Amino acid sequence: MSQRPVRLAIIGAGVMGETVFSGLLRAGWDAADIVATVRRPERGDELAQRYGIRVLGNTEAAAAAATVLVAVKPQDITAVLDQIGPALRPGALVASLAAGVATDVIEAHLPSGTPVVRVMPNTPAQVDEGMATLSGGKHTESDQVEQVAKLLSATGEVVIVPEKYQDAVTAISGTGPAYLFLVVEAMIEAGVHLGLPRHTATELAVQTMYGSAKLLKETGDHPTVLRERVTSPGGTTAAAIRVLEDHKVRAAFLGAMEAARDRSRALAEAARDEAGQNGADEAPGRNAPA
Repeated sequence: MSQRPVRLAIIGAGVMGETVFSGLLRAGWDAADIVATVRRPERGDELAQRYGIRVLGNTEAAAAAATVLVAVKPQDITAVLDQIGPALRPGALVASLAAGVATDVIEAHLPSGTPVVRVMPNTPAQVDEGMATLSGGKHTESDQVEQVAKLLSATGEVVIVPEKYQDAVTAISGTGPAYLFLVVEAMIEAGVHLGLPRHTATELAVQTMYGSAKLLKETGDHPTVLRERVTSPGGTTAAAIRVLEDHKVRAAFLGAMEAARDRSRALAEAARDEAGQNGADEAPGRNAPA
């Protein structure tokens, strides 16, 4: 008789993989319900000591779990899927955090009929304020997508979207924290240029960003409305906004987000091409990294 599966295996417990299982532990999961895999033994020792979870090899972890979360880099995912596919338990659910890799590519490297969920998370999940978007594959039932949504809700908000939106999602919420960090960085540097101590400029900029985001979310007001409330005719904010508009900040954000979307599409095509090449050149499961 087969051993009862653990609830979750995380294949590739890097920053985002650790973010997910640490959030689950904070939400009340038992460490015995989670197994993880790592590239470096010292990383495994660190995670086992800090969280009390078991660290296994890829195939052993995949065989042990009812749900398998693959959190490796896009360029590594097809080889890892080839490795773990034959080890999956019957009926196992596979979720992928690999940016730009479509569900059909993932499905092609797993046993026929495997339910797959594509996830686009972001780094604020590290403080339980993440934004994750989910899309199910062709073999995935709605309750299975909801199962992954419930799992990821331990680290923030979750939205289920059609997969055709995932490249745009990557450009907004997946990459979005970097845009905001860049804005805060620029505000801090400007504050120092204006004569403020760096620690003061940092506190002012960070709290302003945090408070503004909270105001936006809790009031539900449109950002234009909130901006106009701050912008008195002929005042300091109006003068600042004019300079930003002169520098075409809106157009710069649009261009940046189009570039992120296009890069997501390129990653998807690269993964698809690699999948086709691997299918022609080798049998699934060979030459995959541990």
